[in-house]
Amino acid sequence: MRTAERRERRPGGRPAPWTAATTALLVLVAACVTFLTVTSPAAADPVGTCTATKGAVVAVDFGPFGGTVERGCDTTPTTGYDLLHEGGFTTEGTGHDGPAFICRIGYGASGTPYPTPDREDCVLTPPATAYWSYWVAGPEDDTWFYSQYGAMDRKPADGDVDAWVFGGTDIGGTTGRPTFTPDDVRPDGGSTPDPDPTPTGAPGDIDAPGAAAWLKGRLTDGERIVDEGAEGPNHFLTVQTAYALAAAEGSGATLRKVTDFLARTATPHAYPAGADQAPDATAAARLALLATVTGRDPGDFGGHDLTGDLLRHVCPAGPDSGDGPTPGCTARGDFRDAGYTEGQALAVLALLRAGQTPPASTVDRLARLQCRDGGVTSILIRPGENCDGDAGTTGLVALVLRKAGGHTAEVAKARRYLTKNQRLDGAFPAYTGSPTAGVITTAYAAQALRALGETRRADAAVGWLSREQTDAGGFAFEEGVTDPVVYPTTLAVLAGIGTSLADLTAKAPEPTEPPTPTPSTTASPGEGPDLAKGVAYLTGPARLKQGQYYTAGPGTSRADFGLTIDGAYALAATGLDNATLRGIVDFLDQEGTDGEDRTVNDWTGIGTRYAAGGSLGKTALLAEAVGRDPRDFAGHDLIAALEKAVCAGASTAPDRSCAAKGAYTYAPSVFSQSLAVIAQLRAGEEDAAQEPIAYLKSLQHDNGAWPSLIPPTGDFDVDSTAMAAMALDLAGEDAAVDEALSWIATRQLADGGFPGAAGNSVNSAALAVQGLSLDTATYRDEIADARRFLAAQQNGDGGFNVAKEGQRGSDLRASTQAVGGSTGISFADLERSLDGTSPQPTPRPSDSGGTPDIVTPGDSGGSGGAGGSDGGLGADGGSGALASTGVQVMALAAIAALMTLAGWRVVVVTRRRAGTGSGR
Repeated sequence: MRTAERRERRPGGRPAPWTAATTALLVLVAACVTFLTVTSPAAADPVGTCTATKGAVVAVDFGPFGGTVERGCDTTPTTGYDLLHEGGFTTEGTGHDGPAFICRIGYGASGTPYPTPDREDCVLTPPATAYWSYWVAGPEDDTWFYSQYGAMDRKPADGDVDAWVFGGTDIGGTTGRPTFTPDDVRPDGGSTPDPDPTPTGAPGDIDAPGAAAWLKGRLTDGERIVDEGAEGPNHFLTVQTAYALAAAEGSGATLRKVTDFLARTATPHAYPAGADQAPDATAAARLALLATVTGRDPGDFGGHDLTGDLLRHVCPAGPDSGDGPTPGCTARGDFRDAGYTEGQALAVLALLRAGQTPPASTVDRLARLQCRDGGVTSILIRPGENCDGDAGTTGLVALVLRKAGGHTAEVAKARRYLTKNQRLDGAFPAYTGSPTAGVITTAYAAQALRALGETRRADAAVGWLSREQTDAGGFAFEEGVTDPVVYPTTLAVLAGIGTSLADLTAKAPEPTEPPTPTPSTTASPGEGPDLAKGVAYLTGPARLKQGQYYTAGPGTSRADFGLTIDGAYALAATGLDNATLRGIVDFLDQEGTDGEDRTVNDWTGIGTRYAAGGSLGKTALLAEAVGRDPRDFAGHDLIAALEKAVCAGASTAPDRSCAAKGAYTYAPSVFSQSLAVIAQLRAGEEDAAQEPIAYLKSLQHDNGAWPSLIPPTGDFDVDSTAMAAMALDLAGEDAAVDEALSWIATRQLADGGFPGAAGNSVNSAALAVQGLSLDTATYRDEIADARRFLAAQQNGDGGFNVAKEGQRGSDLRASTQAVGGSTGISFADLERSLDGTSPQPTPRPSDSGGTPDIVTPGDSGGSGGAGGSDGGLGADGGSGALASTGVQVMALAAIAALMTLAGWRVVVVTRRRAGTGSGR
């Protein structure tokens, strides 16, 4: 039956479900999935062929099983997973997670893999008390770090050492470390200093509102900081105060007044040589960052193109080049007149936050300022000059290099420097060799440690800061001093809140009028959720990183591409924020990278043997929905890849990529199968989709329902049944669809909800709305009841609970499902034109009612519930507790807010001017 005929039969149109089977349900029922993935070893390189500059070494501790520590070597390492196998080890994955989650390890082709099946069946994810944890060390590291990457995602560098230890650890990797050191297993051995002790200082919270109130009391006319005895404004401290107010209070009258003042006085502050001359790079960078933080345009702030002027004044060479000196340049890559490392770092950060790409020379210049011990000097030294690092500058530069990407080794050395220099009470010396601790150094270091996964150390630093806050609310420069001053107070506020200039955004929303729905958008019956508020929640900068992607969880910059596409589906369904939708689509299509330099292609696995059919289909479907070409999206032909991913038959152990003929490779759920079918059909590939359609139909139970998993497990799932119904409706399989909808209707609860893995589930209700809307005339009442249920689960911030029962609070994954699902638009019909939109160069502010969003780490990325996990290997949709066994998981990515602040060149100077009261 063709589309027009189906719509005539079902006058309500065809509304839609969302993503993939709920992660929690996959865990509950995956015990019936019995296949494992076994990978044999390659011919291992002798350990002696690896050196400190060539190859990587892996060590596996078989001590818990009566064995010893065995080593392997790979002279050309590609991933941690391949390093194991090239090093002579075998691995087995789990039935639930596939080979990416390493459940068993053996040594040599005939060695016994441990743990043995009588101890662990490797069907489900093993418990956190007994699994193979993954540890890494760089060439100069003398201790182990709990890997923030799965084995398939980690890319070892020459000189790296990996370790696998069986036993228990906590989710942050603070326990269960290897009993041997990296030097013990390196080819040449080595000596290892005592590990750095963990700070014992008590945690504590900074009173950010109190500090903000104190800062506002220092403002003259409510708009500027004026030093004691001075007549003119101190622009530097005024900008710093604006940052702190944005962090502590969000957008408000005071912040707007301060920002307006800085815009009016931008010329004398940032262009002291004249408006047509090179700017003071540090001042221009500060103003550009403030413009971004407050939602203004750094390309037109105070009548100046701040970012453009920074780019136009990068030093082509230093004074030793032979071409004659360039004023304000000490080396190639300097921003003219930056003078200090702080200015260079802030200028790079300002460009990054404005959506510009900093010249490579400017970022490399920062990296070259690192000393041998990992610290970073505060002065823009020339090559060969004395290098003396300090904790504050090191923290700032580590954050900027991490944000810029491509300098993993330098960031790792900086992290080691910080952990070595932290005192037991959590503080850092005020300057190199200082016997006293400093607020400025500790604030910068706290932000860097949190961003680099050292949460306990960051908490200890903030705890120390909290005890240095004066009764007035402000902070002094050094410990024990009770006279507060402006500069350290501003830095302490950002450290205490846990944010930084890399993420801080506070802007009051601008009212927008929802666009007129296109003809394909058919409103579902009944009063439902507030979609405008729901969209505002989904697009808030605390959740949508840089306006481009959602992360895999709090404290990580790793993108959850499946969840990101779910959000894009929701925006496409409502049509209430096409600009942000354009930003997400461009990010994916243009192969934008997340904080770990991954693109959507890394998630789909396209072009590799782990290509995931469900992920390919999900991505292709988004391209089709917004008018992009799925045959040329993110640099690949997704439709051709989907056809290649159709299985000719079931694979045999150890290959578990294909469940059956007509399944897609590494598609572990009905969601995955259905998304891929829809994508193929929408691309006009009816013939290529016939076997996948036949396989999907074969999974339907006699009662009309579908199971959640592939291979099927005998369960009956509302979410998967709705998803399969949408796919088969597009395929013209009317009888199967009718049976599915009839079964879904019988599952509705008295309050309008539907049962799911989380209880009376928001995800299940939203998908049921989409499924039942395939025949609105028949199921109008059921749809109306389900929409009222969804409305009752919407919170004041616009987001939705996971379920009626259990923990209250908005969940991102459930919210994407609820917003898009409540429209009733099927994936088969989802269309949203991006005509009239333009590329989105900067993060988009929140639309969340009258309260601005403040970007801080720790916002939930979805703690369970709904779909989104749409493809085995290469799919990031799930969550769990054991990422370092081979799959990236939300709870393990202890990487928080990026970047940090400014003003480091004044640290030593200002500590000697504490008596001025202003900090300058």
